[in-house]
Amino acid sequence: MEGVKVHPAAEVPDTLFADQDAEARWRARFTAVRMSLPHWAKDAPDRNLYRSNASGVWEIYAWDRATDIHRKVTDRPNGTWYATISDDGERIWWFDDTDGNEFGSWVSEPFAGRAADSAPDPGVTGAIPGYPAGIEVGHEIHAVGVSTDDGTTIFLARNGGPAEVIYANAHDADVSALSRDETLLAIAHSEHGDNRHPALRVVSVADGAVVAEKWDGKGKGLNAIGFSPVPGDQRLLVVHERGGRDELMIWDVAVDSETELAIDLPGELTGAWYPDGRSILVVQTHEVRDTAHRYDVETGELTKLDIPRGTIAGASVRPDGTVEYVWSSAAAPSVVRALYTDGTERVLLEPEGGPAPGSVDLEDAFVPSGDGTVHALIARPPGAADTALPTVFCLHGGPHSADEDRYSAYRAVWLDAGFAVVHVNYRGSTGYGSAWRDASEGRPGLTELDDVAAVHAWVVDKGLADPARCVVTGASWGGYLTLLALGVQPKLWAAGVAGVPVADYLAAYADEMEPLRAFDRSLFGGSPDEVRDRYVECSPITYVDRVRAPVLILAGENDPRCPIRQIDNYLDRLAEREARYEVYRYEAGHGSLVVAETIKQTAVEVHFARRVLGMV
Repeated sequence: MEGVKVHPAAEVPDTLFADQDAEARWRARFTAVRMSLPHWAKDAPDRNLYRSNASGVWEIYAWDRATDIHRKVTDRPNGTWYATISDDGERIWWFDDTDGNEFGSWVSEPFAGRAADSAPDPGVTGAIPGYPAGIEVGHEIHAVGVSTDDGTTIFLARNGGPAEVIYANAHDADVSALSRDETLLAIAHSEHGDNRHPALRVVSVADGAVVAEKWDGKGKGLNAIGFSPVPGDQRLLVVHERGGRDELMIWDVAVDSETELAIDLPGELTGAWYPDGRSILVVQTHEVRDTAHRYDVETGELTKLDIPRGTIAGASVRPDGTVEYVWSSAAAPSVVRALYTDGTERVLLEPEGGPAPGSVDLEDAFVPSGDGTVHALIARPPGAADTALPTVFCLHGGPHSADEDRYSAYRAVWLDAGFAVVHVNYRGSTGYGSAWRDASEGRPGLTELDDVAAVHAWVVDKGLADPARCVVTGASWGGYLTLLALGVQPKLWAAGVAGVPVADYLAAYADEMEPLRAFDRSLFGGSPDEVRDRYVECSPITYVDRVRAPVLILAGENDPRCPIRQIDNYLDRLAEREARYEVYRYEAGHGSLVVAETIKQTAVEVHFARRVLGMV
């Protein structure tokens, strides 16, 4: 059966639940209108843009606060994700790719909109197409990063003129920040060979000359947040990890001096400038929940802001000092809120049609293992009996990400279907310090699965999960871990659901976008030409003959991150073994921005697991 081209298609159910209210409720969690944090023009703060799924597809919207008029900017079949607004508020820039393949060019159009029969203008005339690698749009200076198989090129346009190359290198890099006076450009780069721990370079916009460099050495990354919002102030807010976790410092590029901010908070920190440049909005992540604080740069005073327990998905400070942020918790849906300087607050953007139906809180579990304590998050269906339940282990992507106390329509539908849900913040996750995040280096995938196995044993021992009805699922890196788990730990899993996974690592490396190749070289310790055995050892296809549980694979035809050929290789091997498997393919990239498509895929996944476990 070599070269199988037609694989068993997944069943697409018309409904998941016989109860009409239950069916309407789970769908409403996906169709409810959601919005990102508004991003405003620095010198025209009434002019804003944000992302929303209001039309049924994630698109870019303009919002004029002065008139309270909202306008949909983009309208494309597979949606639009990347966008920014010029500092003067005159133009909106968005990334024009094809059907989610992430390869394209930046285009721009007037804030007020373009003629119905006209196309957007090129963002930077003469820039080559590629994968996005950062963008800064000032009044006179436009800087656009482009990633291709040849490396990274940063193009600069002056006063709307043609593209000039200000940076080009075979290694991964991106545009990080433009100074307020538009004389300096900060670039994150990996010329030292490690894009997971970048260095910073600041160049002169006038001629591209290097003004300052900063690299903290092997295994220690630096990430630029932004220059001071005060014109002429060349201080750059930076995230460093010198103390083994993400912390903040201010780098004064003009005199090449730095100040590490001594902020006495556990966990990891990020931040944003207050408009006067005298304070920092500090967001702390500790054990999957966030807090926000105002830090006075001169006095070191730290003031906690009154924000509910949960997760902050983005925060910034308006010119009048109002803190706007996106908040949710596992039980409460995402909302954009405004916290005013007098301590009062309100919902900033009320979603049309009302908020999504709620869900349930997460419970924390700190599971001991031979390699440290693994933080897991557990949810059980409301009113569930105090007995072992069929359980879904939802493994997050990244791997440098984390499951947090945030709202998830996806988690909620599994709970509605009678499953307990377990999230595992395995080694490789963020939020627990640099050593935990980097612990999978040299043995990716297998390291994470050791932690998943420890949590699996713990929830079974506690009587929370039925060991005969455990399902492993995830997307992207979580999909990769799912396929790897089915082959490496076949006795633990009754079924697997892998979305947009790495299935054959050697083929994936050959076909994926260059920034991910650079990521893989850093994670594995080299390319397949250099450490081939390591890629083979950590590849799901190596263990495909050990897979015993039925598996569902979902794949995007245009996915540049987990390309389709390597998934087909894995499916062909399953077919050769006459294994029980199904596949769902769709015409988009690494996931879908179309709400109806997301609902369809979710229904396919839950229906598959219930069929395999005999629950329907």
